[in-house]
Amino acid sequence: MHRDRNLLFRVLVVQLKQVTPSQLVEAAAACAICLALVWCAEAHAAPLVLVETEGFAETGGWVIDQQFMDEMGSPFLLAHGLGTPVADAVTDVKFPETGEYRVWVRTRDWVAPWKAPNTPPAKRATGMPGRFQVVVNGTPLDTVFGTEGAEWHWQSGGTATIGMETASVALRDLTGFEGRCDAILFSRDLEWTPPNTLKELTPLRRELLGLPDEPVLAGEYDLVVVGGGIAGTCAALSAARNGIRVALIQDRPVLGGNNSSEVRVWLGGERNLEPWPRVGDIVRELEQKNKAHYGPTNTADLYEDDRKLALVRSEKDIDLYLCHRANEVQMEGERIAAVVAQDIRTGKRRLFKGRNFADCTGDGCIGFLAGADHDITQEGHMGRCNLWNIKDTGKPVAFPRCPWALDLSDKPFPGRDEGDIERLGGWYWESGFDHDPVASGEYIRDWNFRAAYGAVDALKNVLGKYPNHSLNWMAYVSGKRESRRLLGDIVLTKEDVTGGHVYEDGCVPTGWDIDLHLPDPRYESGFEGDAFISKAHYTRYQKPYWVPYRCLYSRNVPNLFMAGRDASVTHEALGTIRVMRTGGLMGEIVGMAAALCARCNTDPRGIYTDHLEDLKALMKNGAGRK
Repeated sequence: MHRDRNLLFRVLVVQLKQVTPSQLVEAAAACAICLALVWCAEAHAAPLVLVETEGFAETGGWVIDQQFMDEMGSPFLLAHGLGTPVADAVTDVKFPETGEYRVWVRTRDWVAPWKAPNTPPAKRATGMPGRFQVVVNGTPLDTVFGTEGAEWHWQSGGTATIGMETASVALRDLTGFEGRCDAILFSRDLEWTPPNTLKELTPLRRELLGLPDEPVLAGEYDLVVVGGGIAGTCAALSAARNGIRVALIQDRPVLGGNNSSEVRVWLGGERNLEPWPRVGDIVRELEQKNKAHYGPTNTADLYEDDRKLALVRSEKDIDLYLCHRANEVQMEGERIAAVVAQDIRTGKRRLFKGRNFADCTGDGCIGFLAGADHDITQEGHMGRCNLWNIKDTGKPVAFPRCPWALDLSDKPFPGRDEGDIERLGGWYWESGFDHDPVASGEYIRDWNFRAAYGAVDALKNVLGKYPNHSLNWMAYVSGKRESRRLLGDIVLTKEDVTGGHVYEDGCVPTGWDIDLHLPDPRYESGFEGDAFISKAHYTRYQKPYWVPYRCLYSRNVPNLFMAGRDASVTHEALGTIRVMRTGGLMGEIVGMAAALCARCNTDPRGIYTDHLEDLKALMKNGAGRK
């Protein structure tokens, strides 16, 4: 297909497919080599071949990491091997012609932020833990990747000779220590350099992938719920059971958020309390049967991911979209008209129109994009965890030295002392208190990695402890505590809670003390500004406190609800409402209110002003399965 002369290059688009449960229509494409679309221009023009690693046909031991795609532009593959190199990720790629191609790989040296000359000694990193190779038709390129650059960039990989139309391309991890690769780009023009800014890169990706400029309409809904944690899942179930059509959009392959096998935090808070004992019925359905504990007994099966998915899929009025990241909104005046969500594997964008929207992302992502009033505590906020544990294997097991990790050989940390093994990797292994919780997300997660690996290195290789233990599990998806908070008609304060201020629209009971985390000074020496161990500061009060409905909708975006830790509270009040049972109860109320909005032709604020008794009637009945 020929285009105008002003197109001076030929583009090959590689779009790789994989079946997911929610995309059976794409099943036939899952086993295909790839889809290709070529635009031909001048005879001298050179093709480009873009391969997105999250679309590899076989990811091997690599995992798809989408947590930071809003900041760095894309999901990427992560070699999360806990010190053991992971199995190759492999795919087949079609080329428009044989010959010599220059290879570019988008990656970074993930410990480079701590290699600057002015880095304090305790924080300094040496070495390159994220090294990997690109293998073309069984032959590794000479370049080793993940060895340069603190920021995401295109690292030159030299050239590769393609002798056949179809070539096998693989990622080969060399360390098992968090190597990361976003994309591989082959250029027949050996002098061409790819752009690196998101402003230039985003449209180029879309063009090379053959994606349309406009998203495809997924449907029109009474309620679009973004975020499939406990709060969002409860909102979707409650709304559907009250008779309205719901889309539930989740950027991971599982539901539950922090209460999933990926993060492994059990539920906190209370439910089913007088005078509204049916509020909490859905949370009860979602709860796992067995309570988990820190350490190697905190296994994936305890979180019953499949059961959560089955519960949502059993509702005929819920359309579930897993592995979709909502990262754009379309507005009509002050109202949200639609959200756009991107498939994290294929890059396809889908448009979800709605009457009302519920931001259950925890980070207030949709509200932020819609211009909702919000607040964020930039310094001294609660951090995020990547839980981890070690396990006795019954025989000696080695662990590699980690010069790039935190050197904790002469530093105190929980679990260092004999008989204290259960304290390794618990909730207090937390960081990010003084970093932007949104923009610095990858930095914070990687600091958690450096702390965990440094502790294991010190224990096994310096102190000679736990010779038979191996690093058993570590979350690569962070468990977050605090980010943006969207502001409603009431912003709940600490004084409201401790003073027992009664609001007529109280609808969600708390069951957790005001629990705020700050750096633990016992472990902070040398790591100021980057503490990795927290201490909980509790304020006790008479529980439960009933959170008002007016904290669950935006004060300036008329059709936006919120539930979970991005509800309308101050930093201090967040300490009591942030736990997941309480967030789930908020979701139940939001689902009920959204159903009333459709039934009564009103907005979320109108439920309070004109239909509060109707909401209380639904609260009395609950939304659990009878």
